[in-house]
Formats: sequence, structure tokens, C-alpha cells
Amino acid sequence: MWSRRVQKVAGLWKMINQGTSADLICVSSMKSPLRPFSVGSTQINFPMKLKKHEKKPMVTSMNELKRQARVVKKLRQNVQEITLRAPENGLLARELIPVAHEVYATREKLIACVSAVSESIPIYSCSSCGEVHIGDHLHQIRTCNVKASLSSKEHNWKIGGIGNVLPMVESFHLYDRVGKAVTHNERMLIDRIPAIVELCVQAGVDLPEYPIRRRTAPVYSVSGRIIDFERRFPKSDMPGKDIVTHGFWNRGRKFNKQKSMYIESDEIKVMAVQGMEAWEKMCTGALKLMTKYAVQTCGYCPEVQIGPKGHRVRNCYSYKHQMRDGQHAWQEARIDDIVPPVYVWHARDGCLINDLKRYYGKLPAVVELFAQAGAQVGEKYVSMMREDVVVPELGEERLAV
Repeated sequence: MWSRRVQKVAGLWKMINQGTSADLICVSSMKSPLRPFSVGSTQINFPMKLKKHEKKPMVTSMNELKRQARVVKKLRQNVQEITLRAPENGLLARELIPVAHEVYATREKLIACVSAVSESIPIYSCSSCGEVHIGDHLHQIRTCNVKASLSSKEHNWKIGGIGNVLPMVESFHLYDRVGKAVTHNERMLIDRIPAIVELCVQAGVDLPEYPIRRRTAPVYSVSGRIIDFERRFPKSDMPGKDIVTHGFWNRGRKFNKQKSMYIESDEIKVMAVQGMEAWEKMCTGALKLMTKYAVQTCGYCPEVQIGPKGHRVRNCYSYKHQMRDGQHAWQEARIDDIVPPVYVWHARDGCLINDLKRYYGKLPAVVELFAQAGAQVGEKYVSMMREDVVVPELGEERLAV
């Protein structure tokens, strides 16, 4: 009996040492439980949730920000005019106006596609931690680690909706983007709209329900102070003087509620393909707008403000907010701050098991929804899907490298 065990161990050791160190990454078609990764696979780490005391990574380094602040301080000492370019001078960037209209249109199309595909592919969310799952087979991965969760860390699933796949990040709507920042006393007077819609409005999209001041003459910066000649010497026929710039919710908003209807499988695939294209176009276009139009976010909470500076509303309740008197720690925002992707487990075949979770991939919830409906996933998500990973059986898990 002892000799048989020695032979088994020797056989396993021989299988491991047959190749070089690159043998640990083998072709997935071999279906070997000892070597689960394929040749040339570039696996990346999944995005981790920040802890309460951790700050968001900054787009521009702190040393660069200090250098820029020193340059600005030196320029302000000299009483001279500083030339501002669009959109810093209050005018629109003409080359980005079509991009803003495209982003707004693709967002509307994306919402319609998600609404249509979700009628056939269910969306679930955990009532305790808010994790999202796409598909009929609910996964068994025990990652519910919040105060109200079960001792087994199992999720308590419920039927979700579009808000779980496309979470809405709101921002204060500014009538004058280069004017004064929203104060704490004005927090109930200024309307809040989706941040990406506010970005499109400031970049050139005209919406009657959200009026905005379009300047015909630029503003000037002298010793750090903004001088607006349109305000000092207003025209007699200046448009927008009788516009109410706040309280939009009192006028009533109209929502297009579509009735649920049966959609054939071919139509679902078409909607999924169109939705995937709309998702990529919306993210790419929003990234182009953010290169010119400044977007601010709080380093500790999800608050976002579209504009050259953040607001002064004291509604931050994150890490050490008492030291800031509830004000936000503003910094430059990323694309994920205004279009936050909700990452879900990528289900290939069958149910996902907790013991094998390190072999499973992840995708943004929107991409996973359209992928299950038949859309082709882009190249930038291939490394996150881990399709080239051979998932071992439960009995083979201890043998996997």
C-alpha cells in the first residue's frame, strides 16, 4: 500500500517537471487540471473596492499639482491678463459639440437596449451588499461581507433592474459653469441631474428642461480673478434674463415607460449588439469630453461635480469628514467616476461555486448582460473574462497549480 502511494506521488512530480517554468501556462485545450492557464494569457487583477480610509487614486500626481500651483501663484503676483482657451473662458469647444450630441444620443440608446435585453435575461442583486448577478443560474460565491449579511456570507438575492446595471451618478446642474460654486445654503435650490447628462449639456447639448448660459464673449482672468464683461455691460437683448435657473422638479419630469413585451431571440441579439456599440461609444466620447471639460470628484465618496471647481455643499460623510466640516476632498475625476462599471462574475457554463472562484472571470454588468444575449465582447475585456482558464472539477482542485 505504501509503494502505491509512492508511485502516485512520483507520477505527479514527473508530470509537473516534464516542462519548463513556462509549462505552468499551457494550452487550454489540454484540459489539464494541473496547469489551468493558456499560452500567452495576460491575466489582470480584478478592481478592488477601496476601504473606508483609502483615498481614490489621483489622475495627476501630487508633485505635479504642487508644481502647477506654484506656477499659478507666481502668475497671480503680476497684474496682467492670462489668456484662457475654450472652455475655460466660458465658450464652447467647437470641435467637441458633435461628440457631446453623440454621447447623449448613445446614452439614450444604451438605456433602451438594456431595458429590452433585461426582459429576457434576468438581473439579480443582493439585498444586503448590493452585488449584482446576471443570468438564471445564481452563483454560490460567498462574498457578502457586510454588517447585515449572514454568517455564511451567502447572498440574499432579489430581482434587480436597470439601476443595478447602470447606476446613476448625479451632479448639480450649473446655469453658469464659470460662475460661483454651489453653496451649502443653495443645495435645495439647484437641481441634480445625471453627471454624464450635465457633461453633455455643458459641452453643447441644449435641453429645454435644463437651461444653461451660452456666452458670446469670453471671460478674462486678471491676477486670478475672473472678469465677465457680459455681466458688467449686459446687452439689452441678452437672452436668458427671464429664465428660472433652479427648481426644475416642480415642473414635472416625463419618463418614457415602455411596456414589457415578448422579444424573439434574433431581436434580442440585435439589441445586444447595438447596446454593446452604444456602451463603447458613450465611454469613448465621455473620455474625449473630459480631456477638455473639467470634472471633479471627492476622494473619499462618490460625489461628482461637472465644472472647473467642486461645490461647497457639506454633505460628505466619509472618512474623517469631521476634519473637513463635511466638505468634499475634491480631485480630478476619472471616467469610472461618472460612468461607474458594476463588475459581476462572468458565468460561462453552469453555476459558479465558491471553492473555484479564483478560476472565474469578471466583466462589467452591462457587458455581461449583452454578452449573454449574443453580443461579441471587445478585446479589452478578454483578459478579465479568463476564458482561457480551465476550471477544474471539485475533486481536482487540490491538484491545480
